[in-house]
Amino acid sequence: MTEVRLKYKTLEFKTLDIHLRSLRDKQEFYDPLGEAESMGISSAQWSLFGVLWPSEHVLARAVEELDIQGKRVLEVGCGIGLASLLLKARGADITATDCHPQTGRFLDLNAQLNDLKPVPFLRTNWEDDYQGMGKFDLIIGSDLLYEQTGADLLSQFIHRHANPGCEAVMIDPGRRHHARFSKRMVALGWEHSQEKVTPLESEDPPYKGVLLSYSLSNL
Repeated sequence: MTEVRLKYKTLEFKTLDIHLRSLRDKQEFYDPLGEAESMGISSAQWSLFGVLWPSEHVLARAVEELDIQGKRVLEVGCGIGLASLLLKARGADITATDCHPQTGRFLDLNAQLNDLKPVPFLRTNWEDDYQGMGKFDLIIGSDLLYEQTGADLLSQFIHRHANPGCEAVMIDPGRRHHARFSKRMVALGWEHSQEKVTPLESEDPPYKGVLLSYSLSNL
């Protein structure tokens, strides 16, 4: 994709480095066939999938040491997919989803950049009831609750695709809808806890979001 400006960076984690190819900034735009426009993605929103957001970086740090042995993992609204790439590098059975038509291509290219096999990707919306996606043991996501209606749709989407005993980990930068989302999850039978994210010393400004954890009964 030469029609937009790109940048490359390496992100260091405790035991792994992830090389990331992303859009240079949020001003990049390329939709010659009108794919994004037909899906309701405006020119102002087009680039949001292709930049690294602070919450995605925090999510990757949060899942770096999670137990993934024998678990099927789903990243919802993966965007640039840093957490998915990190989990793939750890050997996880990871599937990523997003609604943007370019997400899958960027994810494939970043997998190649890290000498990884492709991350299975499905372009979907939370309203979609695609049974072929199956169910998961761990579901993750970051900065997804930017609209009030998202709390209802996201909680239902997660619940549809959760195995008994499923755990969910969400990073929220402090948007006002995460309390509504947690209430919806609890109403669906999930246990909930949350904690403030401890920012890295190098972060400027320091990250001020929360880590939301959910678990579903085995029964």
